[in-house]
Amino acid sequence: MKKSFLFLFCLITILSSCSRKFEPLSKGGFETRSYRNVFLEMGYSQAEIEAKLDSVFYDVFEGPDKVYFEVGDDMGYMSDIKNHDARSEGMSYGMMIAVQLDKKDIFDRLWRWSKTYMQHQDGPYKGYFRWSMNYDGTPRANNPASDGELYYVTSLIFASNRWGNDTGIDYLAEAQNILNCSWEKDGSEGTYPFIDKEHKLINFVPDRSGSQYTDPSYHLPAFFEVWARWADDGRADFYKECAQKSREYLHASINPENGLNPDYNNFDGSSYDRGRPTAFRYDSWRVPMNIALDYSWACADKEWQTNYANTVQGFFYSKGIDDFVDQYNLDGTEADHPYSGKLRHSVGLVSALAAATLASDNENNKEFVDRLWNSKNVPFEDGYFDAYFDGLLRLFAFMHLSGNYQVIFPAN
Repeated sequence: MKKSFLFLFCLITILSSCSRKFEPLSKGGFETRSYRNVFLEMGYSQAEIEAKLDSVFYDVFEGPDKVYFEVGDDMGYMSDIKNHDARSEGMSYGMMIAVQLDKKDIFDRLWRWSKTYMQHQDGPYKGYFRWSMNYDGTPRANNPASDGELYYVTSLIFASNRWGNDTGIDYLAEAQNILNCSWEKDGSEGTYPFIDKEHKLINFVPDRSGSQYTDPSYHLPAFFEVWARWADDGRADFYKECAQKSREYLHASINPENGLNPDYNNFDGSSYDRGRPTAFRYDSWRVPMNIALDYSWACADKEWQTNYANTVQGFFYSKGIDDFVDQYNLDGTEADHPYSGKLRHSVGLVSALAAATLASDNENNKEFVDRLWNSKNVPFEDGYFDAYFDGLLRLFAFMHLSGNYQVIFPAN
């Protein structure tokens, strides 16, 4: 009798675990200073989770397919291996990962390389970062891409909060310098603030053409809330408004029927023609993860964000959890003229959709998390391999779902 009862109890526990709907947070990390460990909720042990996160970090920063390289005694860069360059996107991503995981040496190396080689110290682009560089520090491009500045500022503020400003780098002063240099630009020399002052939204590139539109994947409202609290540059009210405007913009940019968004569009969410078909492509993958981050930290738009997370996961689930491709037209049909020559089931998108589970409450979200857990970033059969973008998104997703992507408060 006791054995039968024990068997029945174990069976009920397993079945309830498999079918359970995991409830999203009702308050964000700005208020609670606590974060979901979704992996733990879904049955993975803490020891397994820590080992997996270490393994994914190793893949990106230390392993045979790493994208982080040290230079001399005190510098390092992140490489987009397949394109043979270092990008402000990857450099600032690497800094965010380093400050989140308390890896100060890596953070400082990336910042020194960025400041020495990427950041304009004078001229019309003063304070901004060249978006693409050769490994020897010579530029492949002089203009910036605004998402790099967004991540640089936020990661520097977090570094100031975590490590202080008296260990050789005044992190807060560096963040304020970027913001102040941006604020001073008025278009007279062809450069503009990377946050459009009229629309209070981040632009694609702060030059004459790129300042006229935006990229949905650049929108991280919670980053502006970080600035409002700790940038200490006298513009807190402006940043608070930017956060709200960014959330409103995302509502207008995303197809409510399937959760898809374009790579680029106008500030009002309408289509912007860059001479290529508008579709959900590489940049777009980041949007589910970004919205999950805003939910996790701020939880200021929770009803819409939960509906969005359920919708976008539902769309890709309908395409086959192991078969969906990485580029779609906004109506849900497979995209024409795919980047990289063909449509793929890319681990970067698998990662971002799994991260959306922070905000979702649908019955299939565990399958997305399990696919991330079991993922590997390896070459496709035709040899195509993206250790950089796919690898970074995969690492971000593991940080999110293990509770290791947090608002970093000042130490005091």
